[in-house]
Amino acid sequence: MDRDLFHKIALTKIPNIGPILTRNLLNHFQSANHIFEASQKELIKVPGISLNLAKLIKSKKTFAEAEQELVYLDQNNIRCIFFQDEDYPERLKHNHAAPAILYAKGNFNLNHPRNVAIVGTRKYSPIGKQNTEALVKGLKKYDVQILSGLAYGIDFLAHSSSLDHNIPTIGVLGHGLSLIYPFDHKKIANEMLENGGLLTEFSFKTGINKDQFPMRNRIVAGLCDALIVVESAVKGGSIITAEYANSYNKDVFAIPGRIQDKSAGGCNRLIKINKAHLLEKPEDIGYIMGWDNQKKNLPHQQSLFVDLSDLDQKIIESIKKYGESSFDRLSYETEIQNSELASILLNLEFKGIIKSLPGKRFILN
Repeated sequence: MDRDLFHKIALTKIPNIGPILTRNLLNHFQSANHIFEASQKELIKVPGISLNLAKLIKSKKTFAEAEQELVYLDQNNIRCIFFQDEDYPERLKHNHAAPAILYAKGNFNLNHPRNVAIVGTRKYSPIGKQNTEALVKGLKKYDVQILSGLAYGIDFLAHSSSLDHNIPTIGVLGHGLSLIYPFDHKKIANEMLENGGLLTEFSFKTGINKDQFPMRNRIVAGLCDALIVVESAVKGGSIITAEYANSYNKDVFAIPGRIQDKSAGGCNRLIKINKAHLLEKPEDIGYIMGWDNQKKNLPHQQSLFVDLSDLDQKIIESIKKYGESSFDRLSYETEIQNSELASILLNLEFKGIIKSLPGKRFILN
């Protein structure tokens, strides 16, 4: 048994220890093994850990659950990805509320260069179906990975169209991997495992609970570079996902519709209040995201003749590593304070070394 993974899983199952406290504990003790070996006196030195929580940790009551989880993971070919692991999504690492642990089944890369999320109403119109299918087909040339929530409606169309065009697609679930909901989506979920797959933050035994779906939505929003709302009423899960995406500085797109159609109300409103770009065709994504003319990740020739500080070089190397980088990722990777980072980025842009893109993203010029 992998004792380190066992202790990581056990840690995430302790009541009232969420992602933030999990990070605090690991920053303090360096490993999950050391957390369970620590005394109560040592545990309560960690910010946020009360005496009651320290007692819960020392009780080791979650060990039996962790052992069950490990057995299920092994039997069902499921990957467990902890936030300290190299393959944990870079797009989530800077978010302190992101899950400490993810469970993944299938064949996909969570750090794919271009993730596009497509969401919308469960009861789509004929034009909504047409738009979704045309959109997915048109996005193929940008070498994207499609994310959605495996729900009825637009989600299902996004996944099925991706399979039709051999585009990797990930279904983010609001429950554990021991079931598929909706139940009649089991067939497509199995098909997705060949080129994409399923992702969740929930233990395999976790059932269906309506409170868990907004949690699922925040992962969809956090993992994407661009979020597209195809059809949606003014209220609903798609609008919640769009709100998350805006709060994470992601680019949100919405397809407008007739003002008489309730299923277009949410999209029209997002555009009206400047929370979404108006989307008419797939090429709008390529243009606004800078994918049409994005240059290869080559150092800017001008940098040979410009005096660069150590912090400048640190930022340039971080952008160079990924081809493009968001402000949040740069902040996380370079550990530069946001106010200072914004000033350095502006200076590098003035020098012509980097170029800013929508959504607070940057590439080398």
